[in-house]
Amino acid sequence: MNLAFILDPLESIKINKDSSFAIMREAAVRNHQLFVMQQKDLAWKHGKVVGFARRLTLLEKTHQADPWYQTGEIKETPLQEFDAVLMRKDPPFNMEYIYTTYLLELAEDQGARIFNNPRAIRDYNEKLSIARFQQFTAPTLVTNQEHLIRDFLTAHRDIVLKPLDGMGGASVFRLHLTDHNISVILETLTHYGTRTVMAQQYLPEISEGDKRIIVIAGQVVPYALARIPKPGETRGNLAAGGTGVVQPLSRRDREIAETLGATLHRDGLMLAGLDVIGDFLTEINVTSPTGMQEITKESGFNVAAMMLDEIEKIIEKPQP
Repeated sequence: MNLAFILDPLESIKINKDSSFAIMREAAVRNHQLFVMQQKDLAWKHGKVVGFARRLTLLEKTHQADPWYQTGEIKETPLQEFDAVLMRKDPPFNMEYIYTTYLLELAEDQGARIFNNPRAIRDYNEKLSIARFQQFTAPTLVTNQEHLIRDFLTAHRDIVLKPLDGMGGASVFRLHLTDHNISVILETLTHYGTRTVMAQQYLPEISEGDKRIIVIAGQVVPYALARIPKPGETRGNLAAGGTGVVQPLSRRDREIAETLGATLHRDGLMLAGLDVIGDFLTEINVTSPTGMQEITKESGFNVAAMMLDEIEKIIEKPQP
């Protein structure tokens, strides 16, 4: 198969933990041909969506300083000529990202296979989409109005605030009813009432980890990556200094993941990362979910192989 990956710049990828690298490495082991491009390399030209892609070869690293990849010359290729295109660009989910999903949606209409489905990526805001599954969520408020957040804080006394477009724990605040900085935090996060944010009841189970559960084609990976906050920190994100511990799914974890898995797959999300704290769903990550390498290294369960198995099944089926 010829697989094209839409990524951040290759030099920014941390190959020891990046899930995109894990998928590419597994694909290379299976002798699939790899191609890479960035958002800027997509264009609608002469009625077709094309990518200015480079052939990617993964290299063996003998020393830390050795390069891990080699790329070929840029070649303009209509996206439908690849067997599959994997959209793995990290947030921010800004207007450029949205324009990319429009182009990828046009490419789908021309016969390209895109994973995840570009419309589904656009429709499933990684924070707000938990509202589709309220039976699994803790008390939550989404608003840009300060007085509503203050009422929510009064009711729950200990809450977490976060922007709807953040990643890696950026701009996430824990707020107590007795905090002396309530006003400035609300002003900062809502931009004086012009930006919508999410407030959630603080879950003390965060001390046991913010669990990343991976769902692939509606099937649940049997292990979670519990990201445990460092001392004095509320956020478990690895980017915020959390420690990852791999553990089998609890009964509640599996209930959440299996219930969501069928819906997400039906809506075009082959790969999703569910965030669960205690018994509650807190986020649904659909842009470039991580956690594959950590789970594979500690459990022996090859998550990237599961992903490639599902892609190969789809490619082997004739297009309708």
